[in-house]
Amino acid sequence: MTHRTWSIGELAAGTGIAVKTLRYYSDSGLLPVAERSSGGHRRYGPEAWERIGLIRRLRALDTPIAAITRVASGEQALGDLVEAELAAVKEQLTQLRWREATLRALDDCADGERLRRLEILARVQRLPQARRTLTDHWYRELPAEMPKRRLDLMIAMLSPEPSRDPCPAAALAYAEIHVLVSTPGFTRWTRDHAQEMREAPAFYSEIDEAAALTAAAVRQGLRPGPGAAVNAFVSAHARARRESDTPAFRRFLHTLVSRSSGFDPRLRRYWDLLDTVTERRSLNMTTAHAWLTEGLSLSIAELGPRC
Repeated sequence: MTHRTWSIGELAAGTGIAVKTLRYYSDSGLLPVAERSSGGHRRYGPEAWERIGLIRRLRALDTPIAAITRVASGEQALGDLVEAELAAVKEQLTQLRWREATLRALDDCADGERLRRLEILARVQRLPQARRTLTDHWYRELPAEMPKRRLDLMIAMLSPEPSRDPCPAAALAYAEIHVLVSTPGFTRWTRDHAQEMREAPAFYSEIDEAAALTAAAVRQGLRPGPGAAVNAFVSAHARARRESDTPAFRRFLHTLVSRSSGFDPRLRRYWDLLDTVTERRSLNMTTAHAWLTEGLSLSIAELGPRC
C-alpha cells in the first residue's frame, strides 16, 4: 500500500464509507489528498487510511467532526480533546440529573402544588446562568465596605455551587432561593448592616475568629454559653467601636443583636433553604446568630446583676 495511491471510489470500497462522506471529509480538510490524477481526480495515500481509522474511533464516541479536525490538524492534542469531551459529558449528565430531580419534584404532589412548583422550578433549568444570577445579586447587594476576602466568602455561602446530583427537595429549594432574592425589600438587611458598620470598618477583619469558633460550636452540637466564641464576638464589636469588653458593653451589644434576632422571615427561610441545597455543609447564619445571642445573654447572667 505504501507505494500506491487510491481513488475515492477505491477508498470507499476498502473502508465501507460512502463516497459522499469521504468527499465531505476531504472538502473539510480532514482527509489528506496525496495527489491528483491527470484528469484532476483526487488520489489518496496511506495516511488517508490512518486518518480514516482515527475518524472512525472518535466518531464511535460521538465526537463532533470539528473536534476531530482539530486533533487531525495538530491544533489540539488527543488528550485535551478527551478532557474537553469528558467535561461536556459531565455537564450534560448534570443537566439531566437536574431535569430528573425537577420532574420527580413535580411528580409526587397534588395538582395545585404541582402548578406552584412548576412556576418556581422553571427559574433554574439553565444552571450556569441561574448561579450567575444569584452570585451577581449578592455582589450588588452586600456592603461595598466589606473586604474582598470576606465578600467572596459570603458570596460562596449565599450562592453555593449547586449539586451535580440533586434530590428533588434540593432542586426545589435552589429554585425557591431565586424567588426569594427577587422579592422587593428582601435585601434591606444588607443596607441596614452597612449603615451600622460604616463607622467601624475594622469589624470585618475582627469577626473572622468569632465566626470560625461559632461554626465549630454549632457543628459540634454545643449548647450556647459563655466561652471563646462569645468572647471573640464581643471583642470584634468592641474593637470596631473603639470600646472595651466590659459588662456595660456586653449589655449594650446584647440589646443591639437582640433587635436583629427577629430576622425577616424571608431571610430565615433563605438560610433554611441553603441547608437543604448544601445538605447542611454551610453554617446557617440565622442559627449562628441565635446561638451567639443566647450565649451572650448567658455570659451577662454570669456577671451578676448590674451595679
